[in-house]
Amino acid sequence: MTVSPPAPGTAPAVAHAETDEDVVALYLKHIGSGRAVMGRVMGGMAEIRSEGPWIHADDGRRFLNFGGYGVFLLGHRHPAVVEAVHRQIDTHPLASRVFLEPVAARAARALAAHTPPGLDHVHFVNSGAEATEAALKLARANGRTSVITTRKGFHGKTLGALSVTANDTYQSPFQPLLPDVTQVAYDDAADLEQALAARRDTACVVVEPVQGEGGVRIPRPGYLTRVAELCRTYGALLVVDEIQTGMGRLGTWWGVDAEQVRPDIMLVGKGLSGGVVPVAAMVATAETYGPFSRDPYLHTSTFGASPIACAAALATVTAMEQEHTVARADALGVRLLAGVREVCAPYQDGRVREVRGRGLLIGIEFAEEQAVGELLLEMIARGVLVNHSLNSTRVLRLTPPAVVDDTALDLFLTTFADALGSTFARMAG
Repeated sequence: MTVSPPAPGTAPAVAHAETDEDVVALYLKHIGSGRAVMGRVMGGMAEIRSEGPWIHADDGRRFLNFGGYGVFLLGHRHPAVVEAVHRQIDTHPLASRVFLEPVAARAARALAAHTPPGLDHVHFVNSGAEATEAALKLARANGRTSVITTRKGFHGKTLGALSVTANDTYQSPFQPLLPDVTQVAYDDAADLEQALAARRDTACVVVEPVQGEGGVRIPRPGYLTRVAELCRTYGALLVVDEIQTGMGRLGTWWGVDAEQVRPDIMLVGKGLSGGVVPVAAMVATAETYGPFSRDPYLHTSTFGASPIACAAALATVTAMEQEHTVARADALGVRLLAGVREVCAPYQDGRVREVRGRGLLIGIEFAEEQAVGELLLEMIARGVLVNHSLNSTRVLRLTPPAVVDDTALDLFLTTFADALGSTFARMAG
């Protein structure tokens, strides 16, 4: 699906009972002062409508969404996903959990059809962090009580997921976390082997094919293959976190596809939602999934695998098949990466350190952290949304939808060039 931008001036403001300041006051009273302050810094507007690559604010402005943290590969409100969700709401949005529920079964079949061979068992949850939690519990059920994770990796902020999210800023307030968690350097097989050798037959390894929140860190070719080999040698379970990188984001269905690696457990999220209903999943081999398969009450969730969420997941996979979304993400990513590198070229005198990416996950690393915040605000002022990186504060991250057309792509590159020039001029002054 290709979505063209609405004609200028055709996005009227929508009347609301509360003004922007009223919304800020509600945030201050009921949600949190920090979030309220951030909202003011970002311009104080509230987002109220969306379609394709566009978000509309309550003051009538529209924003090209090259952010969204990997959720909106199909854009906002993809018609097929919205239709499937509407249909499910009209028939059976939530299940009793007593009987079998066919939508979850069909969604599991559709997802498993695109995973690496052997990853046939699907455990649906509500968020990426929950998928991580499920994987950690499944690893323990298989006797792997030690966990090895990578520095700058990001896997969520619930207590177990936070234990393997290697960032002191988020971990320190909640210590002690899970015991026996070891951090190793990313893209360093020797460091991993040393950790595994001390934990033979007791470990699981949690790793991303590309570190998204870590600043779009792309490992050297062969790294994932070597990780898988080491896990087999030392009897460890391999958990690959594809919550951000999977579902076509890297121009392949999964990040592991580049090296044909089959993990024991794979985590899926973000793009699985179709940008409509939150849903995520833990996918595993039959052997690994055994404990959960034999006892369906070992790990449960009231809302996990709800019909409405699984309807969105099924429609998302189907739409991606029919619209060749993965191939489109690959082709668009090549053009976008080339364009961003061209825009950044005059500033690679030390101000821009590197531009890197795969598919529609692109990172721009700056010499100074200040440049990221300044540039993010400059882009918002010009009507474009981008991401910062939680575990790499000098990296601006792009996660655009695959439905961006040529006009929107040109608009982004022009806006980015203007905003980058303004940012460095102000910093110099």
